Amino acid sequence: MAVKPQVGLLGGSFDPVHTAHIGLALAAIQALSLEQVQLLPAGLPWQKGQLGASANDRLAMLRLASSPYPQLHINPIELQRSGATYTIDTLTALPDSAQYTWIMGADQLANFCNWHRWRDIIQYVRLAVAQRPGTTLTIPPSLEQLLPDEGLVRIPFPPQDIAASTIRLALAQGQTHIPELDPLVLDYIHTHQLYQQPSIPGA
Repeated sequence: MAVKPQVGLLGGSFDPVHTAHIGLALAAIQALSLEQVQLLPAGLPWQKGQLGASANDRLAMLRLASSPYPQLHINPIELQRSGATYTIDTLTALPDSAQYTWIMGADQLANFCNWHRWRDIIQYVRLAVAQRPGTTLTIPPSLEQLLPDEGLVRIPFPPQDIAASTIRLALAQGQTHIPELDPLVLDYIHTHQLYQQPSIPGA
């Protein structure tokens, strides 16, 4: 029987994609010996308000930020689906030709048991968690009871205090030097006049 490739999945609104997103994906590849990480831009994230940029713009910025890294791939599956974005719907739609690892921060892990059909999610993927500033990396008891062996691994990734909401605010205030953004992404934002108005906070 052929060994299935190990594929990481990193979902998010990527509004906009920043250096911590890319850094986490690359850290996961190295630490977990993944063949690739698929970046999954959300369509309508059920836990967030209105997004600051359109799906097409977020997709374009992702392409720019990930282009130097051949192991990073963009999977637009959630943008192609109408309605709210739920992780379980994405996982059930993925081909079973790979073994998947869902990459997240400690803040998402703390909230994991509020996710739609979270018990089903852990049947499809291994969870991989990285530390986040201000959040203790602890497994919710309900999740810990149900996790299969090796169902959760840690990614050694230095906590980075970077939030897309802070970046959007800086852009709305007219700041032009934002080191948390890839220069190509920043140029795209200025060219297309994105994030010129303050938006609803979100990660």
